[in-house]
Amino acid sequence: MLLRPVTARQDLSSPARWAHPGRDVSVDRYLPRRDRLLTSSRPLPDFDVVRASGPWLHCTDGRRIFDGSSGLICVNVGQGSRKVLSRIERQFFRSSFGGAAVVRPHVQVELMDRLCHAVGRPQDSVALVTCGTLAVEVAVGLARNIARVRGGKRRGDILTSSLSYHGNSALTLALAGNHARRPRPEDALGLGPAFPAPYPPAHDHAERTCDASCADEVATAIDSRGPESIAAVLLEPVNGTTGGAYVPPDGYLRRVSEICRERGVLVIHDEVLTGLWRTGTPLASNHWDGAEPDLCILSKGLGAGYTSVGAVLVSPEIAPLLRHDDADPLPAMGTMAAHPLQAAACLGVLDELESMDPGVLRARGERLGSLLRPLTGLTAVRDVRGIGHLYGVELAPGLLWPLMKEAEKRAVFFYPFTGAGDPRSEGLVVAPPLNSTDEDISYLTAVLRDAVSALHRDG
Repeated sequence: MLLRPVTARQDLSSPARWAHPGRDVSVDRYLPRRDRLLTSSRPLPDFDVVRASGPWLHCTDGRRIFDGSSGLICVNVGQGSRKVLSRIERQFFRSSFGGAAVVRPHVQVELMDRLCHAVGRPQDSVALVTCGTLAVEVAVGLARNIARVRGGKRRGDILTSSLSYHGNSALTLALAGNHARRPRPEDALGLGPAFPAPYPPAHDHAERTCDASCADEVATAIDSRGPESIAAVLLEPVNGTTGGAYVPPDGYLRRVSEICRERGVLVIHDEVLTGLWRTGTPLASNHWDGAEPDLCILSKGLGAGYTSVGAVLVSPEIAPLLRHDDADPLPAMGTMAAHPLQAAACLGVLDELESMDPGVLRARGERLGSLLRPLTGLTAVRDVRGIGHLYGVELAPGLLWPLMKEAEKRAVFFYPFTGAGDPRSEGLVVAPPLNSTDEDISYLTAVLRDAVSALHRDG
């Protein structure tokens, strides 16, 4: 809606004001209000940051805040990377924009090759897009295209689990099972999760814990709809922020792959949050033999907070079908897809990741877990779970926001997870940057223990 200037009859004694046509509303032209910026309504900290370096945020009041959740679980290599800056500067003076179909995509092709080698899928084809949500949508489109060319599917249904989260678009919110973000039933496009996740809040067993046999629920979901209607099963190999870092039972992902393969259904792994060493391996699926997906989605760890990016990796066995005469056109990927500065920043992130010792990285993740697990001895903590540099600390009801405040007082930021089950669980995601030092990990976990203990003292 266009704004029009005030008329001569209006009060001009205050600073110049602008009004919306047809509405008795005006806003101060010179005093932009914070509440006009539509962001999260959660009661998160509001740090006034003037500088950031590595895992530390430096504030105007002189405080130094440790980023215990890598921002929104994306700042994998810390802030202020000289490697990233060098890559961006080099590309900036070559060209700051150029559509990959118009200007030869040298830097984008370099990124594709480096990325595929970094995650052990060297022959994959890659779609580069602008964010994780769009990458999921593009992956859905590619999977539907491949499935129809390969097997003559009547429909392109995508099946997800009850604890899944796959992005913030109308489609991805409707597909997934994040209770806090699911749309109203009338807005859900007739979509929703199709099978329970293999974790207690979603798939409770009276006499046993979840195991690989929980994958039978995926088979039931496919067979009940008819394999000819299903394009793909989309899942997070390690749960992210819906349940809080649940790790699947051994053999589960392999069994899902076998079930899908038997029925001509593709497997898509959403590694937006877990990809690129967040769980201690290049991909979370690397923890289990036979768990490799047909398509893999990356985002947070690739951009590492320096740029918004998404990547869809497609295995060489099926990627040629996308160029088949019977294939539909590739999904629209957007004006800014495969952006050269975006690709340059991602190459800098890969430079940082490749400078890290994998053995040290794994050992530090194991140490993080070993320091967090004893928190279960405190009354406020119900469970600690996770792997690598990704852990969920589940709390007793009503303690999430008080603990967030106690941690903030001690100069550490944590991100909350939305929980699962009935009543809903709640807790913190502990996910420091991958290049945090041993001293950083010690500081982080000591602060968390002290903050939890403070809840008992105050209670």
